[in-house]
Amino acid sequence: MASTMKDTFYISHGAPTLAIDESLPARSFLQSWKDKVFPQKPKAILVISGHWDTSFPAVNIVHRNDTIYDFYGFPDRMYKLKYPAPGAPELALRVKELLMGSGFKRVDEDRERGLDHGAWVPLMLMYPEADIPVCQLSVQSKRDGNYHYNLGKALAPLKGEGVLIMGSGSATHNLRAPRIVDGIVPWALEFDTWLKDALLQGRYEDVNCYQEKAPHAKMAHPWPDHFYPLHVAMGAAGENAKAKLIHHSWQLGSLSYASYQYNSAS
Repeated sequence: MASTMKDTFYISHGAPTLAIDESLPARSFLQSWKDKVFPQKPKAILVISGHWDTSFPAVNIVHRNDTIYDFYGFPDRMYKLKYPAPGAPELALRVKELLMGSGFKRVDEDRERGLDHGAWVPLMLMYPEADIPVCQLSVQSKRDGNYHYNLGKALAPLKGEGVLIMGSGSATHNLRAPRIVDGIVPWALEFDTWLKDALLQGRYEDVNCYQEKAPHAKMAHPWPDHFYPLHVAMGAAGENAKAKLIHHSWQLGSLSYASYQYNSAS
């Protein structure tokens, strides 16, 4: 009997160098995952990553996950890292069943894709043994926050089946913004603070409509792919879930590593 997962998570994975850069506080946070954040071992993990963007929801159905190096110009050793977690084909088909049963008319199956760095970089730090089956679900960046919230709502039964639902993106994600060494640029701080306040106050409808409600929304997320995983995790937790800020740090003055835990109401 799988143990029930009462929590879902949104993890800001920042830059791919999180995998090797010992100076990043977010790295230490993820390495402490099993000891300090979430000691419960899941039966399987479903990752919604901002690095898999499709027209329709898609799941990867594989028996062993390849490590995808979906980044360019990084140190050579980044391309030698491996995270050979087992695939979770039964979970993938269950995700498809739940989504289609909730009115999502089309869910695609990808029988070749492994794990992109939005999945394997944080998981390598959280669960370094790579012994827990992992499945990925894509985002649809041409849709909105409400759509992704409803995607998450459809997945809520997985928590009772021992599945850890984890969105992986970045609380702010504008890679073209000027980078600074000291301090935080005002637009990033204002958006990040608005997000924290909205989540902790349970204003989930505002977060779903963040493009109209949040300050500097387009600057913080010129493309929404790294933000929508938050909406999926939020939807899966349920409308009465309590959000908790579990990590906060910055890189390059505008990249927020804010990560959130949603505890489902009993």
